[in-house]
Amino acid sequence: MPSATVHLLRHGQVLNPDRLVYGRLPRYGLTELGARMAEAAAAELARRVNDGARIVHLVSSPLQRARETAAPVSRELDLPVHTDERIIEPRNHFEGLHVGTRVLLDPRHWPHLRNPLVPTWGEPYRQQVARMVEAVLDAGHAAVEQGGDAAEAVLVSHQLPIWLTRRSAEGRPLPHDPRRRQCNLASLTTLVFDDLDAGRRPRVVYTEPAAEFYPGVNQLPGS
Repeated sequence: MPSATVHLLRHGQVLNPDRLVYGRLPRYGLTELGARMAEAAAAELARRVNDGARIVHLVSSPLQRARETAAPVSRELDLPVHTDERIIEPRNHFEGLHVGTRVLLDPRHWPHLRNPLVPTWGEPYRQQVARMVEAVLDAGHAAVEQGGDAAEAVLVSHQLPIWLTRRSAEGRPLPHDPRRRQCNLASLTTLVFDDLDAGRRPRVVYTEPAAEFYPGVNQLPGS
């Protein structure tokens, strides 16, 4: 009955002056403020370690913004960063575009808008959850192998896959209003497993270590 805790850390603010759907495009890194958000998340995790948490395993999405967010966590906790493609941003038909009225009225894009419940513009929600859950469980087991029962792992990922993983863990439908996601920049969505192998849903705890940096920050859905 191995127990474990897995923290899903969303990356900090991204430099995106054109307000594009950047998805999996390269060279989208953190702003200066985003780097400070990442430092705040790292400091919070370090505080928890000082209070007795055994955070022993660190994983990042391969995208630049996630790796830059993982860097201060690696430094503060003295952990190597492992890369996992399974926690990457989902693919998106609108990648590289600013999705405004002009794009939405272009008939070439309409087939990709036919069913937002899947959604048809990108990787289906269920596929995202499947790969995320697999990565989460593997990270939990890796943490237990390294740190014993009740050890913890951190996975640095992106808003949508983190939010879908939370909705799945809470037994909620995956289709949702993107404007109502509770997954702010550099936030922690924590999954607490009493038994990794039992197949039961974990408890979910949500915290915002970087909340002091949110005022005035326009957070686009996704990323």
